[in-house]
Amino acid sequence: MKKIKIEKNTVQETLIIPLYGRKMCSEKFPKLYTDIFAKELCDRLDYDFSELEKKNNSFLYEFGSLEAAMRQLDMIWEIKAYLKKRPKATIVNLGCGLDETGKACDNGLCRIVNVDFPDVISARKQLITEQEREKNIACDLKDYSWMDEVDGSNGVIFFAAGVFHYFKMDEVKSLALELSKRYSGGRLVFDSVGKLGLKLMMATALKNMGINNVDGLFYVNNPKKELNWSERIKVTSKGYMLGYYDMKSPGIRFSHRLLAKMADKIIKMAINKMEFE
Repeated sequence: MKKIKIEKNTVQETLIIPLYGRKMCSEKFPKLYTDIFAKELCDRLDYDFSELEKKNNSFLYEFGSLEAAMRQLDMIWEIKAYLKKRPKATIVNLGCGLDETGKACDNGLCRIVNVDFPDVISARKQLITEQEREKNIACDLKDYSWMDEVDGSNGVIFFAAGVFHYFKMDEVKSLALELSKRYSGGRLVFDSVGKLGLKLMMATALKNMGINNVDGLFYVNNPKKELNWSERIKVTSKGYMLGYYDMKSPGIRFSHRLLAKMADKIIKMAINKMEFE
């Protein structure tokens, strides 16, 4: 198969870093996590991975790849649990990038929708074949017209992985309330961090975007209290790193698990679930 050239300093390149992290995690910790889509996609790319490969044995980079892996495993757990009750539901990947979580959850009956900015969807279409029962929507998440293309008649589960950190608090609230109005019986799953976590984890990324103050951005210290936005929304929350899996797997060190515990407790990393009644 012909390899696809990825140029430096392009939209495509920004999508490769999390993709490579998932591939690396699959190789280092296969008993815990496997992402066949990430490996297959990386193999199709004509890109110099040497700089990323140099970081392979860095403890912090390893932990960063584990963060990406655990988040995806948590999302998969929630999606599959929802599909058990509503097997023909629609899975909606909000801010999808090159992520293929929908396919990892495919039961042969559900529908998959991927939503992201037009330039990202353009890159995605070059690299990933859109399958039967799958649809890509090129749209800003804050422009709710994309919702008109999402069928929730057989149930719908929306998920956002690493997306809402870049939103303002009122933007996430507005989006959640709009979804709750349109999709009774639906569900929204997303990750969050506390204020300290946002400052620590997002400092470099936000600085590059010219953002120096996180006060207006989306962070959550107490999900059940702070996300209690409507009587029609039921909120539950679990730890991001250890809330679903104990991470006791070959290759994962005690220091990895200790840092994971600190991430959940101190940085307030969480997976939040909103059920729309």
